[in-house]
Amino acid sequence: MTHVTEHPLVQGGRSAALATACVRGGVAAGLGIGALAVLVTAGWISSPYPDSGPGGALHLAAGLWLLAHGVDLVRTDTLSGLPAPLGVVPMLLAALPVWLVHRAARDTLDAPGDDGDRRRPSASGAVGAVAGGYLLVAAVIVVHSESGPLPADLLSAGLWLPAVVVAAAGAGAWTACGRPLPEQRQAAVALRAAGLGLVTLFGGGAVVAAVSLAWHAGEAQAGYAGLAGEWSGRVAVLLLVLALLPNMAVWGAAYGLGPGFALGTGALATPLGLVGDPAAPPFPLLAALPDDGRGGWIHWAAVAVPLAAVVLQGGRVGRSARAWTARDTALTALGTAWGCGAVVAVVSAPAGGPLVLLAAASGGPLGTGRLSEFGPVWWLTGGAALLWTAGLGIPLALALRAWRLRTPGRGERRGCCAGAAPRPKGLRLRCRSRRRPRCPRLRRRVRRRRTRASTAGPARSTTSRSCTTSSRRTPGPPAIRGGRARTAGPR
Repeated sequence: MTHVTEHPLVQGGRSAALATACVRGGVAAGLGIGALAVLVTAGWISSPYPDSGPGGALHLAAGLWLLAHGVDLVRTDTLSGLPAPLGVVPMLLAALPVWLVHRAARDTLDAPGDDGDRRRPSASGAVGAVAGGYLLVAAVIVVHSESGPLPADLLSAGLWLPAVVVAAAGAGAWTACGRPLPEQRQAAVALRAAGLGLVTLFGGGAVVAAVSLAWHAGEAQAGYAGLAGEWSGRVAVLLLVLALLPNMAVWGAAYGLGPGFALGTGALATPLGLVGDPAAPPFPLLAALPDDGRGGWIHWAAVAVPLAAVVLQGGRVGRSARAWTARDTALTALGTAWGCGAVVAVVSAPAGGPLVLLAAASGGPLGTGRLSEFGPVWWLTGGAALLWTAGLGIPLALALRAWRLRTPGRGERRGCCAGAAPRPKGLRLRCRSRRRPRCPRLRRRVRRRRTRASTAGPARSTTSRSCTTSSRRTPGPPAIRGGRARTAGPR
């Protein structure tokens, strides 16, 4: 008799799961470039004066797809004939490829097998397989863009493409695993506080940008009408404005933090005023830039955005630090500050902490010469976020911790039995407050009651415990008295 042994690939083993994850990554890249290709082709068809054929539209779609990943492009068809870089990333456009990679990694770990023999890949294996399949398609698109009017800068493509794809795939694997946080409570609190501060900071920046744009609504409308006359061009400009709205939120946050943003070489806009001669091209969103001259109280009001973020962030750490030492509280607040500063810097650059990444992504070069510096300066924005959150957040967290230790709140009195052993079913938990009455008459009455209870015997003595359990007495054996049986029940 011959025994037939099936290969692991036939049974759907780990190798098959990794191959499926690689295919998922390639499909995610194809969906992203396909969506942009459809959008650009529709604009090319509706344009009354197309400058190129279908090949040019496909090259433009490839360039936009690479730009959404943070890759710098090079414009070759300039008036001077010299190549000019293009590094401002439309952050709303970047949401599509990031979401597709995130979903591919999440579905790889969430998808159940057809039978019980299929083994899911590990989290690291899923991230590597999805990112590998995605980057294979991305390499083909980079090579295809080299023959078009917007070729990709190979150095930035080698740096930003893997970083963005691996980060998005890692976030998807983290979501599939239930979004676990570090076991150390201080680290988990620091992450939550940093997230709260970032949301507040960027939300406030969006409000600042929206108020300024509404203030200059006439100039924005004139700039919008001057860019395109036919309806297809206006639709294209409107889509570009929508894609750049998250960039305006980051610019507003950088403005409130203090460093502001560059408007060309030698021109800087801060709450104190506009320095230098700005080289801003005509665009509807750029109409929201502050006017020339020194800043007034309206411009200084933007400082309330980082102040509100620091208050919420430090308050979150201080409320969680009741059982910590002062050193642990300060270190947690410092870690939160570093995380916030890093994210801001990355978002402000053409992408030290979370704010650094955002500042890097919202700005970048628009050309050579004066337009080589345009947008928030990532290291200044990240450093300002670090100084705000560390300089004000740490003292605020320590002060709030000291105040809560001095006057425990209602939540602490209610949760005084949080560490006690689970009580049996049917027992009632009663918490007694040990606060002394302020009225002297009530104080004397309480003292007399305690004295009587202590002299009455141990059966009626009161204890000084903060939490006591009380339950009904369980019925005992029947007592014989006077020839009749009586059950001893609760009094």
